[in-house]
Amino acid sequence: MIDPQQLDFRSFHVLSVVHRERSFSRAAEVLGTSQSMVSYAIEKLRKVFDDPLFVREAGRTLPTPRCEEVVAYAVDLIAGFDTIRARPAFDPATAGDRVTIACNYYERSFMIPPIITNLRREAPRLQIEVVDASGQGHQRLLDGEADLLIGPYRRQDASFYERMVLTDRYACLMDSAHPAAGRTPTLQQYLDFEHIFITYGGRWVSPYVSEIEAAGHSLSVALRVPSPAGIDRLVAGSDLVATVPRRLAILQDPSLAIVDCPVVSTIEVKMVWSARTHQSAVMRWVRDLVSRTIAGLA
Repeated sequence: MIDPQQLDFRSFHVLSVVHRERSFSRAAEVLGTSQSMVSYAIEKLRKVFDDPLFVREAGRTLPTPRCEEVVAYAVDLIAGFDTIRARPAFDPATAGDRVTIACNYYERSFMIPPIITNLRREAPRLQIEVVDASGQGHQRLLDGEADLLIGPYRRQDASFYERMVLTDRYACLMDSAHPAAGRTPTLQQYLDFEHIFITYGGRWVSPYVSEIEAAGHSLSVALRVPSPAGIDRLVAGSDLVATVPRRLAILQDPSLAIVDCPVVSTIEVKMVWSARTHQSAVMRWVRDLVSRTIAGLA
């Protein structure tokens, strides 16, 4: 039995990276060390907690239930240490910290403008940067490239904290001369539309698409595009139909028609952050301001 007092922060950090990467070799690459050093650190933890922590199943490295508990503890432990090191006070009027927010087109279209306005008004010296999440938002948080992630994410991981900030539903955007304009289509009518399908670069699947596929249906796709940017100009004067979040649809060309999507699916927008900034005074303040600002959009 190893003396638990011989453990250090690095052992728990190694554990959290292996847990995230699901691979000893990839964890070694991320940490810039050898696989043998990673294995040594995990072996010490195994002896302390009397548990394998990771098992191999069907060629995959999977965490045990005990490992999930230890990782959650490690995240809080590291966050607690950051709290001790953090500056004791935060004054938004004088703070000059750098804050990076990761999000995508949907969030930038109507959430980010009022968020920036409020941040600039209440904390005029903050240095703010908005970066594209592009399916890598969680990794950006872990790598320290972003402090806050905003979007409809469904990832469950002990390494992250999250708060629901907004819900939305889907609508169909079409030309006002489209035969279906002005009324909600039936499911079959909807499936038969000439659809503009937004792929998001293959990094994310819209919830309504998951619902359609789960029911054994498929869309009649006429055009695939990587993002909703410029979607109104593609729809205008055509028989194409785009399924987009309603809050985004109402920002498009007002001459276009918007009707309810017959596929019932909710978009849950969350604010996500990591243990690195969980106890940060400036980021606690920023998260509260972001949450209040988005709530005001409802």
